[in-house]
Amino acid sequence: MNIDIQQPQPFDLVGSNILIAGNAVGFEAHLTIKVSEGHDEVTGAATVGATSIRQFHASITIPGDTAFKLNRLFVTLTDDSGGGEGPIPTVTVPVLYGPMILPGYTGYFEHEVVAGDTLTALAQHYYEGSSDWQPIQQANQHVVSDPNLIFPGQILRIPRNV
Repeated sequence: MNIDIQQPQPFDLVGSNILIAGNAVGFEAHLTIKVSEGHDEVTGAATVGATSIRQFHASITIPGDTAFKLNRLFVTLTDDSGGGEGPIPTVTVPVLYGPMILPGYTGYFEHEVVAGDTLTALAQHYYEGSSDWQPIQQANQHVVSDPNLIFPGQILRIPRNV
């Protein structure tokens, strides 16, 4: 089986209900979905029918009592419809887990950086005077490795909890 995950994309910012979609080839294939960060995991499943490439979609809900410790999760799809020889087809996509970045996470705003912007100034603007810029940096950790370096034209995701 070939698996092409189209959603989520690498480093997407996701909430407690992760939507998964893509294309796969298989014969009455069964995909196992695993969301993990190395300390805990949540599992689910999706199916792909027929013998040609087919679209699939599924969702997996992360329960509130999951013991995740990190905000970077890995969504892994494995074809366990079995049979055949060789390695079992598996695809993994890293995502960023909003509820571990900002308590009460409900989504995000997009902000285009302009000259003079700083993460602290953005935090004060979007978080009602708070200067806690860390949720913004964590939501954009794949593009902002140094919180002192953001550049005009960058599109940053600003997590929200309202």
